[in-house]
Amino acid sequence: MRYFFRRRVPGLSRILLVESGSRPIAEQLIPRIRSHFGDVRLDVVTCFADAPRALESRAQVYNVNDYRGRNGRLRLVRRLRESQYPAVVILCSNEPVLATWKWVLVVALSAKVLVANENCDYFWLDYGHWNTIRKFVQHRAGLEDEGIVRAAARAIAFPFGFLYLLIYAAFVHSRRFLRRGIR
Repeated sequence: MRYFFRRRVPGLSRILLVESGSRPIAEQLIPRIRSHFGDVRLDVVTCFADAPRALESRAQVYNVNDYRGRNGRLRLVRRLRESQYPAVVILCSNEPVLATWKWVLVVALSAKVLVANENCDYFWLDYGHWNTIRKFVQHRAGLEDEGIVRAAARAIAFPFGFLYLLIYAAFVHSRRFLRRGIR
């Protein structure tokens, strides 16, 4: 995340796509990236057995299943850092596919980050797109529109509900204790 505080996009000769979503989304996203950024080399980090069909033959495919264990994961991160990708595209499709990997790579690689959603819309992860990032996080957390009112109501009601359950449990157990003690 080297470029978070810079709006400037580095010269893109290569892009790393972290396929942290379902395959059809990546298949739709690759042509859109190509149409927007031109003929750049697009490499992929995936957990699927084969490479996306939309990917060209010269692309490097990193399969996380080939890097098992702690040493394997560190070896993959080291290899990706040595490749010095100027940009990394992560899919945020609200699916648990490579969820940990995408955020580890965002932090570990010194690259500009492009966030793409399940509709293949994308934005740069930098302070210039703060409003878009805020809306994206609110939507993913369910805090947009009336969702924020429900979340606030749950946060306020939780301590009272928990206190009620504690008092009820104490009452029931003390009553049972007193009944057993009398007999």
